[in-house]
Amino acid sequence: QVQMDESGGGLVQAGGSLRLSCAASGRTFGNYAMGWFRQAPGKEREFVAAISWNGGSTLYADSVKGRFTISRDNAKNTGYLQMNSLKPDDTAIYCCAAILRLYGSRRSDDYAYWGQGTQVTVSS
Repeated sequence: QVQMDESGGGLVQAGGSLRLSCAASGRTFGNYAMGWFRQAPGKEREFVAAISWNGGSTLYADSVKGRFTISRDNAKNTGYLQMNSLKPDDTAIYCCAAILRLYGSRRSDDYAYWGQGTQVTVSS
């Protein structure tokens, strides 16, 4: 069992930046790949980014590529999502998730452990 706890969300103007954190506990974080997903009101959950167990491999959705950066610090049992050049379309609840694999996945069904999410609101 892995517990995931997100933080760092908030209200920001378009063009601004936020850094989300995902603190993991309960199991060895380094054994898990990690992903970030988001869900906007009235829309389905969508993949944002994923990172391998050691941070050596990353995946991004086309909509965030070049603006968002996923990273992790296994010594701190924490993952991060740096979000730059934010747009109103990025407004959503952002959740981190863990998967007991070496490499992340774009499919939310592959992830076994989820946090509660943190709200990100981007004003125009």
